[in-house]
Amino acid sequence: MLEQLITLAGQGAVALARVVDTTGPGPREPGAAMIVTGSGDVFGSLSGGCVEAAVVESARQVLATGHAVTDRFGYADGDGMAVGLTCGGEIEVFVEKLGPDQVPVLSALRERIASGSPVALATRLDTTAEWKLLEGGSKEIWHDVDRDALALLAAGRSGVVGADECEVDASPRPRVFVQVFGAPARMILAGANDFVRALSRTGRQLGYRVTVVDARETFATSARFPSAHEVVVDWPHRYLRTEHAAGRIDGRTVVCVLTHDTKFDVPTIATALDIDEIAFVGALGSRRTHAERTERLRAAGVAESKLARLKSPLGLDLNARTPDETAISIAAQILADRGNASARPLDRLNGPIHR
Repeated sequence: MLEQLITLAGQGAVALARVVDTTGPGPREPGAAMIVTGSGDVFGSLSGGCVEAAVVESARQVLATGHAVTDRFGYADGDGMAVGLTCGGEIEVFVEKLGPDQVPVLSALRERIASGSPVALATRLDTTAEWKLLEGGSKEIWHDVDRDALALLAAGRSGVVGADECEVDASPRPRVFVQVFGAPARMILAGANDFVRALSRTGRQLGYRVTVVDARETFATSARFPSAHEVVVDWPHRYLRTEHAAGRIDGRTVVCVLTHDTKFDVPTIATALDIDEIAFVGALGSRRTHAERTERLRAAGVAESKLARLKSPLGLDLNARTPDETAISIAAQILADRGNASARPLDRLNGPIHR
């Protein structure tokens, strides 16, 4: 749709409507878009027909006034007259006016996407609808939301940032929709047990693309891991090698080994530690299990410099016992590692919370 938007906006004023936020079940994800031209032509879809007519009416008003608007749609009884979603969810739609002035930014966005570079389009959710292209590694401060926006870009996940509490005397932060163009970071979980199921849910909530891989066909099923984006029946170490060779592992990839079985653990950990691009390699187990596993890894020829990368026993000290509690402790360690944070209680630290 980007190519079509560039063409239409270059010819004259159009209204762009995008889903910027969702709650509960919904027909489309943030970033879903619809274009309405001055002549009334409609391209794209936001909800499969539930709210399109209302959005088209908002688009006409935006084209007439030039001021962007936000529409929110919640649940509506399918037998009633109210405009809304019958699936029970809620969506927020932002509608703005575009024209030839926005074509250079859209063209630059197209070039970044074509080059394979992760990029995000940040949009202020107010009447001005100000835009900013964001790329990884940028140091430019933009309305004090750049840090949160770049975190979404790093995770490969679109979302809304800003408009939260600020430090004393700080300026209010605007709400900004960050639409990310690029693959999300991956979380690869070796194993097929309750801990994997819990971590797959948490990982997906954090925006990771979650893969569960286990060689046992009986246990590695999509029905047992509904939160995973994909469930693969294969030996985890062989799967990692295949994905690395195919270029599907990068510097954001997280690998957690939760198998509790030496014949899986040792080759999977050894393979993961040998792939320098992997950002985080962790293995679940007791201290005794960790000590015995480390000796087996040494015997398998894994160098000490490689072993230093291994996070084991995996997770922060939360006294976690259940699979869900353990998933939180693991996710917290991953977030702290990703953000180069201390993982210490905030009430025992000084300085700004958001660095």
